[in-house]
Amino acid sequence: MASRAPEQGNMAVWGSREFDNHEQVCFFSDEATGLRAIVAIHSTALGPAAGGTRFKLYANDSEAVDDALRLSRAMSYKSALAGLPVGGGKAVIIGDPARLKTRALLHAFGRYVDRIGRHFATGEDVGISVADIETMNEVTPFVAGTSAGAGDPSVHTATGVMHGLRAVLERRFGKSDFTGMKIAVQGLGAVGWGVAQRVHDAGAQLVVADVREEVVARAVDRLGAISVPTARIHASDVDIYVPCALGGVVTERTAGEIRAGAVAGAANNQLATAAAGLALAERGILFAPDYVINAGGVISGLEACSAMPGRSLAQFAPLDESLAAIHDRLIEIFDRADREKRTPEATAEQMARELIGR
Repeated sequence: MASRAPEQGNMAVWGSREFDNHEQVCFFSDEATGLRAIVAIHSTALGPAAGGTRFKLYANDSEAVDDALRLSRAMSYKSALAGLPVGGGKAVIIGDPARLKTRALLHAFGRYVDRIGRHFATGEDVGISVADIETMNEVTPFVAGTSAGAGDPSVHTATGVMHGLRAVLERRFGKSDFTGMKIAVQGLGAVGWGVAQRVHDAGAQLVVADVREEVVARAVDRLGAISVPTARIHASDVDIYVPCALGGVVTERTAGEIRAGAVAGAANNQLATAAAGLALAERGILFAPDYVINAGGVISGLEACSAMPGRSLAQFAPLDESLAAIHDRLIEIFDRADREKRTPEATAEQMARELIGR
């Protein structure tokens, strides 16, 4: 008796609420090193997929699958709206990097990336450093963010966020500079610190929060920042709230507590739900879609795509020009959102899907 094919609703991938007709999802494992990894490719309509690798301990495998699917879709939108001839993908390695990460594991993962390198190139993300990418680069050319390339992508992400913040300044506050503005930066990792340093140098007053007390103390000392608890920074009396840590920080509840006139930061998936975005709009708070404003990292990582057959860096605009275009794209999104009476995030998603033919 022939066996019956499994129903899609029972499949971990097809049954995920984050599944969006992804083109390819790969599961890799290596018993010797303990590697368990997922690569999700959402779309290659505009070119081979690009996206970082996240090394993280997940509560369960379904959570890891959902994360890979959700982040790869965002990468499709991010690349399309940045005007890049690449698609969207993302990788996750499951486990605690402090316990599992070894040279052998990174080589094993790099060899798997090499197998699908005609279609996917990767780079740094949570739990993966520039040094880790260089280790992977020893076995595959399909990586970005090495010191021999554009370097640490967090630098370029922070620069892109600054271009986006200038668009927010113009649209929400009618200003062209940061002098006298109050900016709340949540999360002082590589990108968050870079943004904080830049807005401080541009004349803004800083409010900061981070779970690491020593980093906050450094911001207070070096940047003249005011420290507030991480759980309450969203409610600070500031002009712009800049989330640069974890996603999901804007919920329906916190949206009602935000006192800033705009939310614009580097964290992925800042809106916990679509309703949270609507709550911001109803209160007149301008939201800069995160996958538009934080695109500097993927823009800087295009040397990975140049390793693919038939590709070269000559196909891409100069880095500085592409980063500066984040400002123009946000203004375009804000304009269309006003015309169509929709939220910026809904408008950005529609524009991205038009570009990739979805």
